[in-house]
Amino acid sequence: MKRQDGRALDELRPVKITTDFVKFAEGSCLIECGDTKVLCCASVEDRTPPHVPEGQGWVTAEYSMLPRANRERSRRDISKLKLSGRSAEIQRLVGRSLRAAVDMKKLGGHTITVDCDVLQGDGGTRTASVTGGFVALALACRRMVRTGVLGADPIRRYVTGVSAGIVDDTAMLDLQYSEDSRAQVDLNCVMNELGELIELQGTGEGRAFTLEEQQALVRLCAKGNRELLKLQRAALEG
Repeated sequence: MKRQDGRALDELRPVKITTDFVKFAEGSCLIECGDTKVLCCASVEDRTPPHVPEGQGWVTAEYSMLPRANRERSRRDISKLKLSGRSAEIQRLVGRSLRAAVDMKKLGGHTITVDCDVLQGDGGTRTASVTGGFVALALACRRMVRTGVLGADPIRRYVTGVSAGIVDDTAMLDLQYSEDSRAQVDLNCVMNELGELIELQGTGEGRAFTLEEQQALVRLCAKGNRELLKLQRAALEG
């Protein structure tokens, strides 16, 4: 099967990570995965939610899609007086994924909130938010160490996310919208730098899928996540 943009079945879209994209956030980046563009900003507060044990920190995330991120204008969540179900589900995914990257004891009594705002959506916005959100989070943690707020960097492991799917009975990596919109199976995969799974979301949207197909998709995602890890390292070390 030939993909619309000419990519190989196991090939990521072109990825660009621009760090320090926003002036005031403790950590920020713009991540571009093909035509998907997400602004990720990490903000630090000197307090934690009531449920967090004393002496430990917390990491959370918020996700939003701007009204013209898609082909037609969507209403802002604030205009509906509540967060959409999709946005709520995605920001919980991003928050869980980023918490897996951090030693909360080293973070101390601080909360880092990572805002992921989709400027343009063309598939894979949640996994781009994880990958870019980690970069913003890591930059904020480095700043806290540099300014003496923390004694050691609380980042334990790098974290990346990517999607794969089955379109016309063909497994492929990193679906863009034209593929995602007609995918028979969609799978989102978050991994750490050791290749360990943090989150796996697989859905038979057009048909059921087998364990063998699931594992084939996970292997595709593992390849993509290894490549994203290299891009994260280059962005943070540049």
